[in-house]
Amino acid sequence: MIKRHDALHMSVVFSTYHSIEVTDADYRVEKMKYGKKGKDKDLTTLHYNDKITLTGIPPEAYDYIVNGKPALDWVVERQCVKTDKDSGIVNDANDWAVDTMKTPRYPLELFMRVITVSLETMKIVGSLPGLGI
Repeated sequence: MIKRHDALHMSVVFSTYHSIEVTDADYRVEKMKYGKKGKDKDLTTLHYNDKITLTGIPPEAYDYIVNGKPALDWVVERQCVKTDKDSGIVNDANDWAVDTMKTPRYPLELFMRVITVSLETMKIVGSLPGLGI
């Protein structure tokens, strides 16, 4: 697998300034949130948790639509901790990340991979010839 995150000029900022050591616990996600510009949503910024913020997300990454919404929105909605109202069952993306994917970084890495997939897919779609209909 080719890693292309460096080409995106996106940065991951850790808000813990007193220490540069990152532990597995620092990757725990409860609920990702987009940044804000005044009253508007800032899609170029994602607050992953209280310690990790992604900035410089290319706006065109939101052009890749899956089932009516950007693929990145699906990741933000699903990679969190939710409790079902009716059953009380807790769906914790962190548990799945560690148990199945064997890394607590999985939700963060998934978001970054979907940025790359979205950008590359839209490049391919943009290069396709018109249908001439």
